[in-house]
Amino acid sequence: MTATAATSTEKTGARTTEAADLISGARDRIDALDDRIIGLVQERMAVSAVIQEARIASGGRRVNLSREMEVLAHFRDALGKPGTSLAMTLLELCRGRI
Repeated sequence: MTATAATSTEKTGARTTEAADLISGARDRIDALDDRIIGLVQERMAVSAVIQEARIASGGRRVNLSREMEVLAHFRDALGKPGTSLAMTLLELCRGRI
């Protein structure tokens, strides 16, 4: 095994160069997906701020609990129980930015 192969297998935890190459490529794809997810979360935060500003300006509350329950159910239905935790984190990120 070459020094480069040893480094790539150590970095990925794979035992073969082929597996290390596959893992490295898949990790690059995950990194690109993570960047897109972060961008979408930032976009969601901006849209949520617009909604909150409009609601507060009209005399309403900053948070609409019935809407949050819909979001939680949507994520739970799509992703199972961990989806609820993901939705809670997302809602927390989007609350109170104004």
